[in-house]
Amino acid sequence: MKRSILLATLLASGFVLGAAAQTTAAAAAPAASAEPAKIAVIAFQAAVAQTNEGQRNFADLQKKYQPKEAQLKVQSDEIESLTKQLQTQGATLSDAAKASQARTIDEKKKKLEREAQDLRDTGGQEMQEMMSALASKVYDVLSTYAQQQSYTLVLDVSQQQNPVLFALPSTDISKAVVDAYNVKSGVPAPPAQPAAPAASATKPAPKPQAPVAH
Repeated sequence: MKRSILLATLLASGFVLGAAAQTTAAAAAPAASAEPAKIAVIAFQAAVAQTNEGQRNFADLQKKYQPKEAQLKVQSDEIESLTKQLQTQGATLSDAAKASQARTIDEKKKKLEREAQDLRDTGGQEMQEMMSALASKVYDVLSTYAQQQSYTLVLDVSQQQNPVLFALPSTDISKAVVDAYNVKSGVPAPPAQPAAPAASATKPAPKPQAPVAH
């Protein structure tokens, strides 16, 4: 419970892009011509998530599920406390008492696992639907941008199996597409996160905490 379940789900599995992602590699590819090909690459999944709208929507989703994640954190802390208590007091307890406390811990662990999985399933499904809808809109901007810049082929390097082994940084249009989408959507950039306080000369800076319910 040290990391937001929704954030962990996004990082671990990516998100479903539907038809938009499947056609990204062929974005704005015109009929064959005698002119030399002009090829670009894009990290499409990352670009979708990095749009102002994507960041805003994910933050809203985390806020929605924050109470449930906080509840799971309380349950996790209780299990940890009971486990330590059993370890330190085990020698003074009867076999029956130890067995009873062990059963209690096991039941609480199973309950926590069920509820955490429910959150992963429900929140993950909502997150993927949200990102897929956004991906379709970002793809429209990508298609327009590719045509305006006369690209004959756009390859998605965010796919696990992609044919790109090397590409010059100048061929990466990810930021350009994100910027174009931000302009079209009109969604403002998310507020900047406050800077971490400077380390004291006599007191070490606290360790950064994992993000909790982008």
